[in-house]
Amino acid sequence: MQQNLLDFDAHALAGYFTEMGEKPFRARQLMRWIYKEGESDFAAMTDIAAALRGKLAQSACIIAPEVLREELSDDGTRKWLLNVGTGNAVEAVYIPEENRGTLCISSQAGCALDCSFCSTGKQGFNRNLSVAEIIGQLWWANHQLGKDADGNWKISNVVMMGMGEPLLNFDNTVSALRLMLDDQAYGLSRRRVTVSTSGIVPAMDRLREECPVALAVSLHAPNDKLRDELVPINRKYPLKELLAACRRYLERAPRDFITFEYVMLEGVNDSVQQARELVNLVRDVPCKFNLIPFNPFPQTHYRRSRPEAIQNFRDVLMQAGIVTTTRKTRGDDIAAACGQLAGQVRDKTRRTLNRSVGVV
Repeated sequence: MQQNLLDFDAHALAGYFTEMGEKPFRARQLMRWIYKEGESDFAAMTDIAAALRGKLAQSACIIAPEVLREELSDDGTRKWLLNVGTGNAVEAVYIPEENRGTLCISSQAGCALDCSFCSTGKQGFNRNLSVAEIIGQLWWANHQLGKDADGNWKISNVVMMGMGEPLLNFDNTVSALRLMLDDQAYGLSRRRVTVSTSGIVPAMDRLREECPVALAVSLHAPNDKLRDELVPINRKYPLKELLAACRRYLERAPRDFITFEYVMLEGVNDSVQQARELVNLVRDVPCKFNLIPFNPFPQTHYRRSRPEAIQNFRDVLMQAGIVTTTRKTRGDDIAAACGQLAGQVRDKTRRTLNRSVGVV
């Protein structure tokens, strides 16, 4: 069976070449072809010795997940459904903006956390994605979108905010992050790569030590009682522990703030009183808030907060000196907006909270 080289970060790829009896510097040479040039044909890698190209063609491959379907939104957002085998498919979303292009990447086939307002969580959970399946989403999207007039890939920012909880697939997620950051691969700034978590506290501490990038935390509630209902992982890692982990993360973070994501649910978490409670909750954590109008999906009982409620909520936070933005809904006509990604998942869980969160 051929080895998919997208599964290797720089360290692992150097080890692979050493095992082949080749010099470790070949790893850097090959990475430039794979990631900077988007090349998958060893025969085209002309500055690599012909004999080595032949060996690679026999033993290795460069294969991203197969694209099953592509959809294009009226606002320019693109969504790809990617086959990850055994009846599972994940979704990646590209969001073009005036000064940047952002790719939203999935880390798992499904999600075990079962947040009550998220379509992905309702699909159940099958498995973690491999490094090749994670970085392959970026490789494919770059290949599809091409480069700009200056010869740079159009994707300038990556957010791990697609299907799944990235920190419950820690090792593979970190290997993929290292490829995104590596100057011989994509060379993205740590400030332009964001991991979103629902609050897996031990893994947040590991990420701070091993590969600190920008961090977004799915908060969604100002107190434990409501967050237990909306984000069940809160029962294992309640707000006091989560916010302490946020403060620790900032000791090594590339940004001097944590982004708190807060989905706006009508009559659930969007009152002015709850906004004031939120201000008090995060007073010791340098942060900014991203308010996300809820994006409906079939079989949900939640409704999007009214615009005036979102504005009033935002005003309370802003008056307290907290930078607050309201996320513009993108791609909702193709179910590519935040919380709508569902993919295709063969659920292997019969989920209880203990089983879902026992990974870390």
